[in-house]
Amino acid sequence: MKKVLYLLLAAAIAVPLQSCKKGPSPKASHVVFLALDGWATQSFENDLDNMPTVKKLMEEGCYTFRKRSTMPSSSATNWATIFMGVPPEMHGYNAWDSKVPAIEPYAVGKNGMPPTVYTLLAEQRPEAVSACIYNWDGIGYVVDTAAVGFHLYDPGYHDQSDSTYDVLSYTRRQAVRYLEENKPAFFTFYIGDVDLWGHDCGWESEEYRKCLAQTDEAIALVIQTLKDQGMYDDTVIVVTSDHGGMGNGHGGFTLKEMETPFVIAGKNVARKGEIGSFMMQYDVAATLAEALGLRIPSDWRGRSVPVFEK
Repeated sequence: MKKVLYLLLAAAIAVPLQSCKKGPSPKASHVVFLALDGWATQSFENDLDNMPTVKKLMEEGCYTFRKRSTMPSSSATNWATIFMGVPPEMHGYNAWDSKVPAIEPYAVGKNGMPPTVYTLLAEQRPEAVSACIYNWDGIGYVVDTAAVGFHLYDPGYHDQSDSTYDVLSYTRRQAVRYLEENKPAFFTFYIGDVDLWGHDCGWESEEYRKCLAQTDEAIALVIQTLKDQGMYDDTVIVVTSDHGGMGNGHGGFTLKEMETPFVIAGKNVARKGEIGSFMMQYDVAATLAEALGLRIPSDWRGRSVPVFEK
């Protein structure tokens, strides 16, 4: 009888202890994700000096030029994969402008969509400040805005009639101001201008190249803000894209359209240089989750790339 009581008592104690099991520790207090729509490997790899800020991040951390998009190489399809950690066959967002899944997703959370990095953060670290600012409204449909602490669509001053895109003004108005006022744990700043120049003038045009240079200046502004706010030394910075391009478009199945750079640097990121392992789009979500100290769903196909110090 005493033995039975002892076993019951031990079981009762074990249950709460197990439920209080802590998740992995965050790699840094802040994770800043700079999401550049349409940033193609073919336009960057052989012209690194056009983006000196990103080049420096590469030297200080890890990178690959061979991250591959899902098929097709369209925008919403790939941004959904980047935030959800699974391919289109699982999340169901299958077109460049998908707002809802075309098929029943593999899983639906309490907010009515597949779990994203933001969903996991809200569930596992509810105290964490999060934000997502974007200048293409399509992003709002794939990040689980109900789980984001602050989200904002800012169309900015894009005027395709005269091809005027002001990346720096948008960055000062939104990214700089938000970081100064809030110091978030997870912040996505999406820049859609690169993709717009690709469609307007071509992925190999001088105009596209100039927009990449201005986007690099915008990234420098974000980094300087992190330094000014005393955040930089405790931040992981990720820069990547949804797809590349060819001619004036994308959405096809060529490597020019499917390969994009992935760059990561900051606290607890090893200075490994080029990442040797193959990387897919859904690995971005898992890598962001590891940086944030989050447990990922067992159904996710994404796996964190080996970039962090042990």
